[in-house]
Amino acid sequence: MREESLSFLKALLSTPGPSGYEEDAARLWREEAAKFSGVRGDRMGNSFATLNAGGRPRIMLSGHIDEIGLIVTHIGDDGRVYFKGIGGWDSQVLVGQRVLIRGRSGDVRGVIGKKAVHTMSAEERKKVSEIKDLWIDVGARDGEEAREMVRVGDAAVLDHGLLELPNGRIASRSVDDRIGAFIVLEALRLLAESGGFSAEVVAVASVQEEIGAYGARGSAYGLDPDAAVAVDVTHATDITGVSRQEHGDHSLGSGPVITRASVLSPVVTAGLMEAAEREGIPYTLEADSGRTGTDADAIHLSRAGIACGVVSAPNRYMHSPNEMVELRDLENCARLIAAWVRTLTPETDFIR
Repeated sequence: MREESLSFLKALLSTPGPSGYEEDAARLWREEAAKFSGVRGDRMGNSFATLNAGGRPRIMLSGHIDEIGLIVTHIGDDGRVYFKGIGGWDSQVLVGQRVLIRGRSGDVRGVIGKKAVHTMSAEERKKVSEIKDLWIDVGARDGEEAREMVRVGDAAVLDHGLLELPNGRIASRSVDDRIGAFIVLEALRLLAESGGFSAEVVAVASVQEEIGAYGARGSAYGLDPDAAVAVDVTHATDITGVSRQEHGDHSLGSGPVITRASVLSPVVTAGLMEAAEREGIPYTLEADSGRTGTDADAIHLSRAGIACGVVSAPNRYMHSPNEMVELRDLENCARLIAAWVRTLTPETDFIR
């Protein structure tokens, strides 16, 4: 991966932005996009980068920029800060983690606490920790001091930095789905550098996917594209206990994952597969009988219906502070999408 792109990716993954609180990550994305495209935002917080405005067909590339997080629900008189999850958490992942709360006067660091194992009964030790049994300790002496630091409604993320590993692999929180927002912008950059396409292409860093794909729904309605590709992560199945029969055969380094699903357009999906084969880009296939769990679930229902495809990068340890991907897969996802866009002409027909 080129150094400039990798630096941008690292900054993007490190910037907090849970669902509904994506402003800082979106600002960073827009600054990068402005280097080679027209950029705007909307009232929901979605970000748009456009190439070849007025071209045909109009193509939407959507990667959601939000991440799962936490939100403060109560501050006790003893200074303990209670919270709910933003998005889907395995509560066991949260135990003992450090957190970063976006407080009223800046970032506030704390740790997630629970009863120590030594003080639990034998029965308690057998139970799975639930979020309602956890709290954040910000080091405050009492509730009054804690309330000067944070307020109910403040959002938080786990306080984990990016880890670079061998074989071009990285681990970080927010991989789901800053990676998608990164890939759609990389695809747009490749198109800007190469030219030779007739479509209007709009890369979208959509918001609020983890709580219902709300950003994609609003942005798709406003854009009314002819077709769209949602870019996300999917489960890497090269680890113990993950069923290939259920989730498919996707390893880190095996390339983009192209989804075939009941709600997706076979025209878009076939075009993506053909582009990968023509460019010599390795890929695997994933099948969904219904919804895909991506922005495509909202986009394809917009207005009178939009032809959608889904491209994903294999990801280990999803919804944890150490999600792991391989950089080569991210590059190939961007290459694939750009190659597919170059095949489109004003005569391209997405009607089934």
